[in-house]
Amino acid sequence: MKQLTKAEEEIMHVLWLLESANVKEVILQIPEPKPAYNTVSTIIRILETKGFVSHKQEGKFHYYFPILKKEEYSNSSLNKLVENYFEGSFNELVSFFIKKNDVKLSDIEALLKEIKK
Repeated sequence: MKQLTKAEEEIMHVLWLLESANVKEVILQIPEPKPAYNTVSTIIRILETKGFVSHKQEGKFHYYFPILKKEEYSNSSLNKLVENYFEGSFNELVSFFIKKNDVKLSDIEALLKEIKK
């Protein structure tokens, strides 16, 4: 799966949130400073070319919607992170995260209980 640039990822998060939107609606969801209309339009067309987004036309507007689910992209990105930085070991990732973020034992126990369900 292709990776997204930071700008593409920001647009995808908006489309995942809204499920379907035109360019103006996407821009409204982006924090200040807002990008130009043409910039967002170009990024969305790139996302469409990459196969992340499709559109339907209603009157003179194009409404864009994600083809790829957020969970699928998240899983692929996490797997790539584990491969590239933690030698393919999920245990290494979790260990690193726990050490660097001062995770409490009670949080780990709660997570384990949630996983066992």
